[in-house]
Amino acid sequence: MTIKVGDKVPSVMLKQLTANGMQDLSTDSVFSNKKVVLFAVPGAFTPTCSAKHLPGFVEHLKDFTAKGIEVACLSVNDPFVMKAWSEAHKADGITMLPDGNGTLTKALGLELDGSGNGLGMRSQRFAFYAENGVVKALAVEKPGTFEVSSAEAMLKIV
Repeated sequence: MTIKVGDKVPSVMLKQLTANGMQDLSTDSVFSNKKVVLFAVPGAFTPTCSAKHLPGFVEHLKDFTAKGIEVACLSVNDPFVMKAWSEAHKADGITMLPDGNGTLTKALGLELDGSGNGLGMRSQRFAFYAENGVVKALAVEKPGTFEVSSAEAMLKIV
């Protein structure tokens, strides 16, 4: 079942690569008692994700921060890839959420079968705005589009 406005962000454990090595990262710690825009991409280092989606949020991070909103990026990639992708795009200040096993993506009901392109199970391209872990706005892209989940689109609804 796909998450919808009014639902609580699922409580799952992800892995994150830090200066102290691999660490557990709970979605509760990312979303509880905060305002967060999460955007999800089919894959780090893929064309639209690297040319438009992540760079847009890097460019507008100060606009979200000025509104008291944190930004997180979700991808079905391992922590090493997400760390390298963040560094390549100077995405300091954006919480990278490596969902290597697709645990959160599946819990959100927003999987994408990319096996036809050799990608396996991935995340659909989407974004949501949550307050204290409750989804207040959700924007899911139609396959092959990049219109409703951009930083600019999300700034208009938060």
